[in-house]
Amino acid sequence: MPTCRTQPPRLAAILTLGTVLATSVSVVASPTQAVAQPATTLETISVEGGGATRGRDGEGRGQGGAPVTIPGDGNGGATSGGGGGPSGVTGYTARVSPTATKTNTPLIETPQSVSVVTREQLNDRNVQSLNEALAYTPGAATNVFGFDPRFDAIYIRGFDVTYNGIFRDGLRQSAVGLTVPRIEPYGAEAVTILRGPASGLYGLGSPGGILDVTTKRPVFTRFGEVQFQAGNFDRFQGNFDFGGPVEGSDGTMAYRMTGVVRQSDTFLPGATDDRVNIAPAFTWRPDADTTFTVLTEFQKTKLPGTSAFFNFPGFQVSRIYQGDGAFNAFRSEQYRIGYAFEHRFSPDLIVRQNFRHYGVDGDFPYVQIDSVTGLSAQRSTGLFRESLRSVAVDTQVEGHVATGPVAHTLLAGIDYTHYDWNRRFGFGTAPDLDLTTLNYGRQFIARPSLTSSAQQAQDQVGLYLQEQAKWNRFVLTLTGRQDWVSQDTSSAAGGIAGTPQSQNDAAFTYRVGLNYELAPGMVPYASYATTFNPQSGTDINGRAFKAATGDQIEAGVKYLVPGTNIIASVAGFDINQSSILRQDPNNIANQVATGAVNSRGFEMEMTANLAPGTNLTLAYTHLDFTFVRQTTADGAGNPVAIDGNSLSGIPGDTFTAFASYLFPPSSALSGLTLGGGLRFANSSFADDLNTVRNPTVTLFDALVAYDFAAIDPKYRGFRAQINGFNIFDRDYTNCQAGFCYRGAPATVIGSLIYRW
Repeated sequence: MPTCRTQPPRLAAILTLGTVLATSVSVVASPTQAVAQPATTLETISVEGGGATRGRDGEGRGQGGAPVTIPGDGNGGATSGGGGGPSGVTGYTARVSPTATKTNTPLIETPQSVSVVTREQLNDRNVQSLNEALAYTPGAATNVFGFDPRFDAIYIRGFDVTYNGIFRDGLRQSAVGLTVPRIEPYGAEAVTILRGPASGLYGLGSPGGILDVTTKRPVFTRFGEVQFQAGNFDRFQGNFDFGGPVEGSDGTMAYRMTGVVRQSDTFLPGATDDRVNIAPAFTWRPDADTTFTVLTEFQKTKLPGTSAFFNFPGFQVSRIYQGDGAFNAFRSEQYRIGYAFEHRFSPDLIVRQNFRHYGVDGDFPYVQIDSVTGLSAQRSTGLFRESLRSVAVDTQVEGHVATGPVAHTLLAGIDYTHYDWNRRFGFGTAPDLDLTTLNYGRQFIARPSLTSSAQQAQDQVGLYLQEQAKWNRFVLTLTGRQDWVSQDTSSAAGGIAGTPQSQNDAAFTYRVGLNYELAPGMVPYASYATTFNPQSGTDINGRAFKAATGDQIEAGVKYLVPGTNIIASVAGFDINQSSILRQDPNNIANQVATGAVNSRGFEMEMTANLAPGTNLTLAYTHLDFTFVRQTTADGAGNPVAIDGNSLSGIPGDTFTAFASYLFPPSSALSGLTLGGGLRFANSSFADDLNTVRNPTVTLFDALVAYDFAAIDPKYRGFRAQINGFNIFDRDYTNCQAGFCYRGAPATVIGSLIYRW
């Protein structure tokens, strides 16, 4: 019987091949060769890591509104290419992001739709989860499953990206089962969202896109920040972030220490949202051309085993919480350690390697209500213990050459990802719940025996090449990648082993994109990209499922208003994905991979920094996501064709807006920041049969902050901030695939902050 491998057998070969690749490309891109400049070029943007001009990244203000910044926030990428994060940041705006190309390409030159949530926006909104970070981003749906602090469940353009579309520092963050690594947003410098297929650079993934979280990294300027936060539901939290150069290192070493300690209840009875997170980082820069940064993290959480409420027939969500405090503590521990290395042989030849190893261990107990009879609810239990170990490495070589008037940016790379996942689980019963007293936590609930198990191991190797050719007003982007994916799965129940399964997939994916500078700062573009995603399991005949494949046509316009920090974009897209897993119409207990879906629509976004501390972000999305060839089960379990139906739980139209305004130094209200946001989502279908609609929802958020340096310069760095979410306490639900979830009620968090 195949077993899950505990060591990545190809890792040494990958590292060696990366070195060979670097040597071979150096022959193509001579380090001494100058790059010819075209007669007319798109706007040049400085992207030097850690030294770019930045806006009000640190919000604390001194006399006359002078900023107290935290160096590196939004601009402190220790490396300049893939995984290094956005740069050219001012307020809520960013001009450069490597996510779309793994090179420092300005956003207006990338042939796909890209959004960046900067550190200043994360600070202003006091973001507490990755879901919240994307709340004002076009194309993203984050409230599909209501309030659920256990996981970051995110859809982009209608496609789920939770398991294969979340990246950290340019490397895929593998997730399987219940072992979904959680990202602490306080430890992030920025979050970048690339919409549309990204397989041409990143391999297997969602057609909707990816999101890449950039970790805070050391900088060579001494700084510090401490925060104390308190909110409703007995929320208490402390944050700290400090670092700078290492004494005695002669400016060659720097460190950073970031952490969060939180103890909090939630509006779910007997459910907590506790967290301890600490993330040390260290950078060694022996010379101006070499950077080596070590990134580490340890995190421990205690969360509810379930966030669900009992559903009555007819898509009615009750007030009866499914969980029980006596058996409801989802405990998880995760860690990561990795590095980002970059060496510039010359301005025309750069080698990078990003590496990360991480692990997640979880103990997942839960109680669920199976039925309600009279004034009591009948319940059952489940217990899952899971572990995940993963390693990822990406080796890149970037070269710059010129052929006559055409300037080329060439990228070659090889990456490798491996994970091992193990699960043990069992099920049991719980005493009935008295609905007259709702006696949560007052009855003993036995832990089920772990009688079943499952294991899975996956290896993925990818080779990719990219050409970015700039001539006159044109930028042509060509990307191609070959992937090989192998997967082994085994299981056992009651001591009896199931049939092990092995699966091998290979695919070539690519992207073609063209940008044209129509006027200064105005760049129309068009692109075509393909995607693939292996699918676990077998059909009724024991054959492995064919990998899901898809493609996208996208066109749009990006506009950087000359002389300002105002960036706007419009994008239209049409995505098709085939070989979707669906219920076998001839045997409803099995699945087949023959269905298809289509996602089409358009997005509009504008971000602006109008003055220090004054920012605006607007986003609108229209999405039409339909099943092309698909079946689902009706209430009786019979297969029903749903061709042409809309995907449930995903709104067709959304509009969001968030603004912050800092009163100028001349104002009597100097030091005061006011802000607020609106999140509108129109109705969506509650089930894939499209029989019932979810209601339209509009939520409001608020920000009030004050920098005490406006009273006296001796208080420089002190700031008080209050954030309100869903401030009018809108009671709302969302149903997806026939099951309904409750949204978060009004939440208020106050913060006392000191920066130096």
